Amino acid sequence: MRIASFLTGFLLAASAMAQDWQAVERVEPYAVQGATGLEIYQSIGERGPKLGVARVIAHTNFKLTWTRKYERQGNACVITVNKPKLIITYTLPKLKSKLSGSMKSRWETFLAGVTAHEKVHGDFIKDMVKQIEAMSVGLTVENDPNCQKIRPQLQARLGELSDAQRARSRDFDQVEMSEGGNVHQLILNLVDPG
Repeated sequence: MRIASFLTGFLLAASAMAQDWQAVERVEPYAVQGATGLEIYQSIGERGPKLGVARVIAHTNFKLTWTRKYERQGNACVITVNKPKLIITYTLPKLKSKLSGSMKSRWETFLAGVTAHEKVHGDFIKDMVKQIEAMSVGLTVENDPNCQKIRPQLQARLGELSDAQRARSRDFDQVEMSEGGNVHQLILNLVDPG
């Protein structure tokens, strides 16, 4: 009975350790100004973060590093620890102008909607990190006593998960920004609520 209790406690602790990380989320604001929805939107177009050659309303970026432990087990190499450090940065507009009445309410609705949109991208990134962690802890490559063959195999799998996360984000943006999509509606309501 003691052994069963010990094993149950050990397994619960190991499971908790596998998820024992929190993403650091921060906002990097950029200044915009204007007294009307159109002026504010034009300011966003002039000052928003660059993505490729165009400027965008907001952007989510991340930095991901890992603490990994590769162990030789017999003639195999096994990843026994793979702990992420994830920093997600949301670049969002920050209005420098003072607004009142309905314009203030429209701006607040716009910013809340854009922030919620970017948080979904952040959730996609967190999901990817969890998938990487689940896939990699315990990854074993036989006939790799010097832990050299495991690294390219890991990188290939990481590339697949990263590509899937990017595709998921692109698909989400396409829906949100298409005519009638949430972001499209936020822009229309900011610029011309009538």
